[in-house]
Amino acid sequence: MGKDPMILMGQRGAKAAFMPNKFVFPGGAVDVADSEIPLASHISDLCHTRLADQAPDDLQSALTVAAIRELWEETGLVLGERGDWPGVPPADWAGFASTGFLPSGNGLQYVFRALTPPGRPRRFDARFFLVDADQITGNLDDFSQASDELSHLQWIKLSQARQFDLPFITEVVLAEVAARITDLTPPSSVPYFRNNDEASLFLRLHGTEMPESG
Repeated sequence: MGKDPMILMGQRGAKAAFMPNKFVFPGGAVDVADSEIPLASHISDLCHTRLADQAPDDLQSALTVAAIRELWEETGLVLGERGDWPGVPPADWAGFASTGFLPSGNGLQYVFRALTPPGRPRRFDARFFLVDADQITGNLDDFSQASDELSHLQWIKLSQARQFDLPFITEVVLAEVAARITDLTPPSSVPYFRNNDEASLFLRLHGTEMPESG
């Protein structure tokens, strides 16, 4: 952590259909098989409950697994605990399993949710997770196992992150990260930036609608 903590980001390709050239956090979509992947440890009970707010109550494990898988695929970094896989791991997890680790949600904090507005080329209902780098196994600067989806992977000082070309929602999430980055306890409520046909609302999961500014 320190006085000037750093966050991991990478740049999307110029030909990417969604947010080309933007610097973003590692992440991606939930796969159908993610709900069947064994976890060595689950996310905290509080985050598990918040993930179910205004969402189906059977996505928590899949969302946790997807976050760990996308971190592995896009950076080559392992968030897990030593353990043996029960049977043959799926193809998407073969590389991860070969490291001798099982995915672990221990240490993950669920800190933000955002729904993109209608009419965009791609819509997403994204959940953002925060984890201390001490939970990562191995060399934090070794991205040799990463896919080519993100380039220029690097640890960026939080105080300098806004100097990069960022999507709007990433800037919003950064503000939340800055407020929480020295707190390892999961948040009791989670900001939810929801765009629909009628309005853009800033809500809090397990809370009340945030008052309008002004």
